[in-house]
Amino acid sequence: MITIEKYWENQNLLHVNREPARAYYIPYEDYASAALRKRLQSPFYRTLNGSWKFRYHASLKHVVDNFYAEDSDVTGWDDLLVPSCWQTNGYDQMHYTNTNYPIPCDPPFVPDDNPAGLYVRDFKVPENWREKENYIVFEGVNSCFYLWINGAFVGYSQGSRNASEFNITPYLRTGDNRIALMVLKWCDGTYMEDQDMWRYSGIFRDVYLLARDRAHVRDVFIRQEITDDFRLGRLLCEVEMTGSREVAIEIRAAEGCMLQAASAVIDGRGTIALEIEEPVLWNAEQPYLYSVSVKAGEEVLAFRTGFRQIRIVDGVFLINGRAVKLKGVNRHESHPELGAVIPLSHMIKDLNLMKRHNINTIRTAHYPNDPRFLELCDEYGFYVIDEADLEAHGMSSAEKWAEGAINRLSDNPDWEAAFVERAERMVERDKNFPCVIIWSLGNEAGYGVNHIAMGRWTRTRDNSRPVHYEGAAARYKGSTNVDYLDMESHMYETVPFIEEYAKDDSKTKPLFLCEYCHSMGNSPGDLQDYWKVIYQYPKLMGGCVWEWCDHGVKAETEDGRTYFAYGGDFGDMPNDGNFCIDGLVSPDRVPHTGLLELKQVIAPVRIEAEELASGKMRLTNLYDFLDLSHLALYWKVEKDGIVQQQGHVLHLEAKPHGGQQMLVLPYWLPQEQGRYFLTLSFRQKLETRWSEPGYEIAFQQFELPVGKTQTDLQVQAQPQRSSCHDHKLCAISAGQLLVMEGFDFRHTFDLDGGTLIGLSRHGVNMLVAPAKWNIWRAPIDNDQPMKARWIVEGYDRAAMKVYRCKWKQQPDGAVTISVDYSLGGYIRYPLMHGTTTWRFDNNGRVSLRTELKVREDLPFLPRFGLQLTMPAGTDEVEYFGYGPHESYVDKRLSARMSKYGMSVDDMFENYIRPQENGSRYGTEWGIVSNRQGMGLRFNAPSPFSLQASYYTPEDLAAAKHDHELRPRKETIVNLDYKMSGIGSNSCGPELHEDYRLQEQEFSFELDITPIFKEDE
Repeated sequence: MITIEKYWENQNLLHVNREPARAYYIPYEDYASAALRKRLQSPFYRTLNGSWKFRYHASLKHVVDNFYAEDSDVTGWDDLLVPSCWQTNGYDQMHYTNTNYPIPCDPPFVPDDNPAGLYVRDFKVPENWREKENYIVFEGVNSCFYLWINGAFVGYSQGSRNASEFNITPYLRTGDNRIALMVLKWCDGTYMEDQDMWRYSGIFRDVYLLARDRAHVRDVFIRQEITDDFRLGRLLCEVEMTGSREVAIEIRAAEGCMLQAASAVIDGRGTIALEIEEPVLWNAEQPYLYSVSVKAGEEVLAFRTGFRQIRIVDGVFLINGRAVKLKGVNRHESHPELGAVIPLSHMIKDLNLMKRHNINTIRTAHYPNDPRFLELCDEYGFYVIDEADLEAHGMSSAEKWAEGAINRLSDNPDWEAAFVERAERMVERDKNFPCVIIWSLGNEAGYGVNHIAMGRWTRTRDNSRPVHYEGAAARYKGSTNVDYLDMESHMYETVPFIEEYAKDDSKTKPLFLCEYCHSMGNSPGDLQDYWKVIYQYPKLMGGCVWEWCDHGVKAETEDGRTYFAYGGDFGDMPNDGNFCIDGLVSPDRVPHTGLLELKQVIAPVRIEAEELASGKMRLTNLYDFLDLSHLALYWKVEKDGIVQQQGHVLHLEAKPHGGQQMLVLPYWLPQEQGRYFLTLSFRQKLETRWSEPGYEIAFQQFELPVGKTQTDLQVQAQPQRSSCHDHKLCAISAGQLLVMEGFDFRHTFDLDGGTLIGLSRHGVNMLVAPAKWNIWRAPIDNDQPMKARWIVEGYDRAAMKVYRCKWKQQPDGAVTISVDYSLGGYIRYPLMHGTTTWRFDNNGRVSLRTELKVREDLPFLPRFGLQLTMPAGTDEVEYFGYGPHESYVDKRLSARMSKYGMSVDDMFENYIRPQENGSRYGTEWGIVSNRQGMGLRFNAPSPFSLQASYYTPEDLAAAKHDHELRPRKETIVNLDYKMSGIGSNSCGPELHEDYRLQEQEFSFELDITPIFKEDE
């Protein structure tokens, strides 16, 4: 067993021999190479990424002494790439947990069987490094590590997502060297790293060597001062040296031209000031970056800075003097195959997607990200809330969520140094990134004296950025001293709450929703409600949706099919199941429909109809700093989904921040009857690094006032069946069956069962199971708080009881059938009672009207509608309604009214945990047919929801993963009077009453017609 000092259980000993935290930079030999930011081109940089020798031990007890010796034989060890995570390489236990600690809660102690990973690598040091000071930098190691060079102990560090740097000059020699690390899975820092995520271990970020001059620049802090009229910007370059040396500072414009230079001899610490007249300001919409080079001796350090001013005035959050709404997401560092290792290309993919969906803010939930990510945020233009690597949620779980339990660490002075260091290492590393606009003191770790100390230190070190911490919200007891927090932050508040806050004059700080609209599964459904209020009140500064991506882990079934795994799939305990599958994009970054909804809700341009009849439109610019000259407006008029007129406006001139522009579009109102929709599309004129020319930023749609009523639509949309055959319906009762035959059709009704069981035309059977009323949907993740109540009442097993069924043939030949029925499940009283009148006419059309009364004491219904089972091969869908993707009553702003044609597969929206999906809200007519066009047409006097799928709700509900689904040959068609909304109740407020199906009485009408599309 290895003999070492037991540093990992002492919250007051956070490192041994680690260098003080400093700003992120790489030294280069000249400005030209520094400007390229290619680290391998620096002669002072050597990467240690690559293949290392590795040995995993399930317990620290099994680690033997002297494995780190320079002559230790490691030839039989495994090869492991660095950076990487143990768990994604087959070592240790894949483990997802949210609030619960994976170890006994006994701070600062951790289990004696503490898994350990041993790393060894041989490397060379060039001769010209002999006269240099040599350092090693670890950007991220989880959770703590011991370091040896050539057999000598160098130091110890913890704090998983913060950089650790050691001066290794005394231990190196030119030529061959050996480095060894022992990484432990747990340490006292584990109690402060209880974030909602997969628990990965190992060296998961870059490792590299730096060769520095003996007297070199150790740290740089580029502070800014901008006059209130923004006409003069001053850079105060605070430089810390390891010895006395002349330091030269230069600032260049983004285009490369040198603007100003200054120099001074600095011994220890000093400040060099530069001034720029009429500086170009940085913001997320126009991320203009100046280059600042710091030269001392043989080294050039390059920083990019953006002049920007961040203030809070009268409760309003301002950037460069303008009130800005933060349209953000929370982003964990998550890769479906590499775990916490995030390649540069993956970062770029995330940022491109965010830009394409109008997102301007990222909260680094819940730790500082890779510094290269912040470099990209500077370039792309994102506001970043930089969050300390601090969460202690498990303290609450340990005490069964007792009041005040979460404050056990934050209120304990013994942990003050550990808390403050988390802020210090974040701020020092990231202080020169202009994208960082807010410092965050962590997440869900209570609030106490240690957070106050963090806030005090942060304010003292950098007073140019406001400080955020949600844990101080009033819901946590003892939150009395919040002087060091510049905003009030909340999670998952209701829309009425934030509006009440905005109206309360006693609330002097802006309100920031650091988490809202939990995007788990088919979600979120309440975005538009939040942003209607956020835009209305200056005190509301916006928020960050939880969260950016699903944290699924790519896995493989025994038969070789890939899928995304979640908590519990690896036998991990405790686990929180699929709670990590809660993002706007899938693990491989395929957008969910929730991201499309967010894009439209936070779109930076709005257009309203001033006078539709004459084409007058009012355009409002919601950008904060950009006018609309970079966009073009394309418009089209469709009749029943077919384009009739179109055009474009290439010159848009509305000024930023609410500027308006009146437009007159040169369309004319049609004379021919029909449904006419005007669709306006705002598109990029030029290519950007994240979009192609013509990329759509936002759209808006209006129905033109042609005078068409919904009743007219119903008549117009009906198939015009020929009646020249003069053939009346023949109805034959055979026991419980009523068979109705016409000129070219044959329908069958089950009188005992009270429902339709057969529909055919020209001998083509179009129904292979009895039609049934359905109130159940495969629960979405947001239904989980309601699911138990629904099941208790029997919603999932509701069957029809027929009390009376009578039929009659009318004088015109049509047959009417009246059915009195109820729906209910075992144990409970019936859920509802109703009467349905069916009508079968001479042309084969089936019309129905059902009237229902719902039991008064019931929770709201998931849905109500008719479910049909159509035969194999029925795989084409055509409809007029919202599309092309799924839409719901509270999740449809990103969909547009038109005529769509697609396959049943196209109707399906895949969620990692199967659930209700693919419904099309506001459908006015639909056709589900085989490829020859033989099928059923559905019409209703009021819009309905249409869904066609190869799965029943029961199929979806029974599957835990998408790969478990087995598509049926038949097509399941749901024609819903209404479907309850989506909301975000998996971790947010309850579904708003406006989006619930909770009517006590209602009626539903529907027409079903067998058709051959090509002959209609």
